[in-house]
Amino acid sequence: MRRENRRKPLEEGLDTKKMLYIVGSILALSVIAFVITFLIYGNQLNNDTDLAKLDTNTIGTITATEETSNPYGKTVNEMESESNTATNANNVDGTKNEEDNSKIAVNTSQSENQTKTDNNNTTTTQKESGTNSNKKEQTDTKKDKETTETEKAPDPEFKMPVEGEIMKEFADNKLVYSSTLDVWATHNGIDIAADKTTVVKAAADGTVSSIKNDPRYGLTVIIEHVNGYKTVYSNLLSTEFVVEGEKVEQGQSIGTVGNTAAFEISDEPHLHFELLKDNEQQDPELYLK
Repeated sequence: MRRENRRKPLEEGLDTKKMLYIVGSILALSVIAFVITFLIYGNQLNNDTDLAKLDTNTIGTITATEETSNPYGKTVNEMESESNTATNANNVDGTKNEEDNSKIAVNTSQSENQTKTDNNNTTTTQKESGTNSNKKEQTDTKKDKETTETEKAPDPEFKMPVEGEIMKEFADNKLVYSSTLDVWATHNGIDIAADKTTVVKAAADGTVSSIKNDPRYGLTVIIEHVNGYKTVYSNLLSTEFVVEGEKVEQGQSIGTVGNTAAFEISDEPHLHFELLKDNEQQDPELYLK
């Protein structure tokens, strides 16, 4: 029992030493681990710092190299700045060229418009000139016409182409009886009774315009006079005294009385005489003297 009691304090002391040894070892290991960790972290921090310095130096070196190796002796920023300046200059030049082209186009358009305006003015002037010329010609023509009318020859005085009695009068607005046709009809002249072969004379000065054989009024002579007058001599036996185109004087023989008018063949021998003014039938009795 005594031995066991002695052993217990001894074992307890050993156990305490062991515990202290273990704790001390743990503390020593912890300190060593801390120191090692600190050293490792410090070296890593120094390495990072060195790398950072290296990167800074490298970047500076590269920048310096770029600046030195630039064939134009200019920095990248300067080149970019110059490039932007050149681009802006090109844009300005392009804008200027566009403005110049616009000015040229405007000037060309203005020139064309001016040319068109000049042409229009020229055309208008020509038209006005032509109009004025036409007006002048019309005025001159009118004056000439007035002068001609003023200076025209007086109307001819007509005389009886044959001596005799008027057996059938002029009738353009009433009907007279035709014994040959047995109808009532208009009559565009007068019938002057005369024996066959009686000489027929020109009622006024004029020109023989036609000698023909009319299917209704037989052998006929037509004489044109001044101022649009015309006389017609029908139912003739002959026209041997004149030819077409011949100028005749008042009282000149132009033919002889006959009986050749188909429309008046049943009537007594006579001269069928007509008078026209501007191709309109007139009553010969109003003109004969």
